[in-house]
Amino acid sequence: MSFTVFLGNLPTWVTADDIKSWLAAEDLVADSIKVIRNHETQESKGFAFVEAPTADEMQAIIRRFDRAPLEDRLLRANPAQPSKGKDAKGRPAGASASQPHASMRKMRRAKEKDSTPKSAFAAELAKAL
Repeated sequence: MSFTVFLGNLPTWVTADDIKSWLAAEDLVADSIKVIRNHETQESKGFAFVEAPTADEMQAIIRRFDRAPLEDRLLRANPAQPSKGKDAKGRPAGASASQPHASMRKMRRAKEKDSTPKSAFAAELAKAL
């Protein structure tokens, strides 16, 4: 079983070492800390995941850091939700190949809609072309 804490609303300068030192100062323990970064810029996205060794340790981390002030913001700490994941083709888990994403369906409808002439003149022009 996983005891992962979502730690959010972090300033972009916060590193895993910063979080590790905050935990140590409070006598709290984490198995791992991962600050989530933008792939292109490597800048922090403002949140991290902290793996706690036990459920009690996870709750202690949440109690200490949820709504804790840092600079001009309040941190958020709560149990992490499982990732929705994606299949091998990059579709959200549970989507099938025969059932495209809603955004793909919208694009198809828009394309179909665009292909119908908008006026009598456009209809005649489409026939001529």
